[in-house]
Amino acid sequence: MHEALFQPIQLGAIEAKNRILMAPLTRGRSDAGSVPNEMMATYYRQRSGAGLIISEATGISVEGLGWPAAPGAWNEAQTEGWKLATKAVHEAGGKIVMQLWHMGRIVHPDFLDGQPGLSASATTAPDHAHTPTGRKPHQQARAATKADIVRTIEDYAKAAANAKAAGFDGVQLHGANGYLVDQFLRLSTNLRTDEYGGSPENRTRFMREVLEAIIAVWGADKVSIRLSPNGETQGCDDPDPASIFGAAAKVCQELKLGFVELRQPGPDGTFGATEVPKQDALIRSIYTGPLVLNSDYTAAEAEADVVSGRCDAISFGRPYISNPDLAERIRLGAEWAPNVNVPKTWYLPGPEGYIDYPALETA
Repeated sequence: MHEALFQPIQLGAIEAKNRILMAPLTRGRSDAGSVPNEMMATYYRQRSGAGLIISEATGISVEGLGWPAAPGAWNEAQTEGWKLATKAVHEAGGKIVMQLWHMGRIVHPDFLDGQPGLSASATTAPDHAHTPTGRKPHQQARAATKADIVRTIEDYAKAAANAKAAGFDGVQLHGANGYLVDQFLRLSTNLRTDEYGGSPENRTRFMREVLEAIIAVWGADKVSIRLSPNGETQGCDDPDPASIFGAAAKVCQELKLGFVELRQPGPDGTFGATEVPKQDALIRSIYTGPLVLNSDYTAAEAEADVVSGRCDAISFGRPYISNPDLAERIRLGAEWAPNVNVPKTWYLPGPEGYIDYPALETA
């Protein structure tokens, strides 16, 4: 079934065996020091039937990581830990890229010895942060200086180099969901009056410079970006998404990125919902490389959007949590198992709800 989803696709330099991608999913199973482990390698190996795995968001620096037990990519121990996962995926015939993450103002001071998080401007995210000692209200971030921006771009480049040393097939810049890159893009969080603020072109400058630094490590055809162009996320919003994400698409086109992934919830979204129109048609008219769409897709909807040319592939997130063999289930038209005991098993330590979901043949 759904033959169109099983046609190979070239995602820049990465040849994917099918068009069913695994979306990045924060799972919080790293060891102390944000070091990946054998259990994580098992998790990714189980899901290597995806055309391409996009890893969970991975912190580029201590400053940029504010999620308990999320992995990092800023030191040798983390790089060695990630080698377990890339080796496991490659031995199982899969491909995997690392998603590079700086959370910006979402990092609570508890992670930073009491210092404020870094953002485009001195703003405060709504709601609560996840900290090692529980949920706490977000605190006001500090506005990045020019020196901070230079240093942060260097952190992205170092993490990209560590991803290469760890054996990944490429990297994806996390530019979505209200984190640092998104905070520079959108007007609700970017109040700057210098060359990084104001016009859409200026607000894409940080994104462009980060991408250029990563491309210098990997080459453009092994670099991608995830954007969330419609609707508010974690207080990050913009009154004119077409202008800012049209400008972002222009950067992606000019830099010749390997692919672009868009997270676009709809009015009935099950993980974020919005009435703001989806922006993929606009972005597709500007960026001519492979376009990957995400959010609440069924197999039939995924096939329809690939066949129509709306996009080239679909990334699935939560379905991959409870269906490690999701691609095979789609091929057979088999039922998808639901996530159970959530949100606890999404994020809390241990194998439950992580590596104990059975594949179809043993279900």
